[in-house]
Amino acid sequence: MLKTAERRYTYADLSGLMSLMSGDEKHGPAATSTLDVLWVLYDRILRVTPERMDDPERDRFLLSKGHGPMAYYAVLAAKGFVPVDWLRGFGSYDSHLGHHPDRVLVPGAEIGSGSLGHGLPIAVGTALGLRAQGLHDPGVWVLVGDAELDEGSNHEAIAYAGPAGLDRLHTVVIDNSSASYARPGGIAARFEAAGWSAETVDGRDHEALYAAFTAPHHGRPRVVIAQVEPQSA
Repeated sequence: MLKTAERRYTYADLSGLMSLMSGDEKHGPAATSTLDVLWVLYDRILRVTPERMDDPERDRFLLSKGHGPMAYYAVLAAKGFVPVDWLRGFGSYDSHLGHHPDRVLVPGAEIGSGSLGHGLPIAVGTALGLRAQGLHDPGVWVLVGDAELDEGSNHEAIAYAGPAGLDRLHTVVIDNSSASYARPGGIAARFEAAGWSAETVDGRDHEALYAAFTAPHHGRPRVVIAQVEPQSA
């Protein structure tokens, strides 16, 4: 078991932690677009700690938007899942922290990710698996990008999860206006048409995010669309 963080980090520390990571493959916009959502989830929502990484009753967080993981790594370091010193080696040959997260190398990572369109289908399968095992308390959370919803595999997952009543499944969509086929209001409408509970909020407003993440959605999966400034990834 890795030693947890020796000091208590706050949201204000995240920019400094992210600055420890350098290199040509940082996908900076993809990382910074997720920063606030990740912080609110790990600081106030997710029932998982470094000591509970193997607890069957833990919440599961799946980072599908894995091609810009610096914010994810910074939050994991702030919460004690990985040593802060690992951040300085980001992306190097012998680093645990690659340009895409690897669940074998990164403590706390539930899946290897970065290839678009995989996270939400895996999350649906995870929610089904937990239900089959009689584990009804753990929540399954998956973070996807708006452009990622162009992938057909996600639409199959959306269409299945609503009628299946997977109410322990939560999806957060980072909407930075990078989708090729989007239209205003279209993300929420697509999920609602499949029977999901949906809400669109300011992706930089921590209180709005918290309220949306904790809103009741009895018998239905939940999606929160977190709108942030337009970016290219």
